[in-house]
Amino acid sequence: MKPRVLVAMSGGVDSSVAAALLAEQGYDVVGVTLHLWDARGASQVGRCCAPEDRDDARRTCEHLGVPHYVMDEREAFQRHVVAPFVADNLAGVTPSPCVACNQHVKLTRLWQIAQGLGAQAVATGHYVRVRSDGEGEARLLRGLDTTKDQSYFLYGVPKRLLARLMCPLGELTKDAARAEAKRLGLSNWNKPDSQELCFVPDGDVRGFIGREAGGSAGPGPVIDEAGKVLGQHAGIEGFTVGQRRGLGIAGPAPRYVLEVLPESRAVRVGPAHALLKPTLSAHTASWIAARPAAPFSASVRIRYRHTPAPATVTPIDGDRFQVCFEAPQRAIAPGQAAVVYAQDQVLGGGVIEG
Repeated sequence: MKPRVLVAMSGGVDSSVAAALLAEQGYDVVGVTLHLWDARGASQVGRCCAPEDRDDARRTCEHLGVPHYVMDEREAFQRHVVAPFVADNLAGVTPSPCVACNQHVKLTRLWQIAQGLGAQAVATGHYVRVRSDGEGEARLLRGLDTTKDQSYFLYGVPKRLLARLMCPLGELTKDAARAEAKRLGLSNWNKPDSQELCFVPDGDVRGFIGREAGGSAGPGPVIDEAGKVLGQHAGIEGFTVGQRRGLGIAGPAPRYVLEVLPESRAVRVGPAHALLKPTLSAHTASWIAARPAAPFSASVRIRYRHTPAPATVTPIDGDRFQVCFEAPQRAIAPGQAAVVYAQDQVLGGGVIEG
């Protein structure tokens, strides 16, 4: 039999296919589900690792004849993902919690568990490709299915863990993965994909933050580019650069969020063309490839659904870099990740600060 592999099992079709394909290939598969979140409060909103998802993961492992374990990681998820998500939103920043989860909770903890179980690798259902460069160094590449590619969320995974990561779905499209699930007899082959944040499935960020923080950042003005008050909002949390809906103002032309100002609790709005910016700076840089010492040409992705855009990337100091795009990009939002690519390869990334 091939080496033991720990497979992260969310209960969804992707992780189930990853486990089934590896088992079919002769690996000694062990399924592990991380219990990350429990809904609480008056509205009980939250699906992250819901009981039915854990049951789906267990059923898949039973079908494959492999062990399945559930590990309680709620404290780590609260500390590294939920608490920063709430704090950032209250500060007028739009975070990317999936980046934080993969970097600080999921893959880090899974590798610790894998070592305890005698596994030599961790596998997930991510649509990415991991390759060796021939000298023992791991490279992270975009998934073959560019509509499902999740490399954006993995730029911060430490290199030592990336070398131990297996992603069997990286060469598949989503349709092909579902076909494989059906072929392999998995009961969840047609289970719908999750569409929102796993811990805010109804998409009501303001309501979630109100429950977690015990209240809102407070109301404030909606202002135009000149500072004229156009209306009032209920709280800056949940607003993001480029947003149009939910502003509560009327006018002859559409207006979009240009900036969130936490000190005055103001939301600045303006026309669509004002969203275009040619540059950004990023902090807390994490590099999979060698840390750059001089400016270089690359493509940079500023949000998950953004097409990487040609740019010049300039390292500034220890953990910051600047990006100058060949063409201005729309709605560069502080708090989101700026991920740097050389064609399909992820070089690294950082958190947008402006």
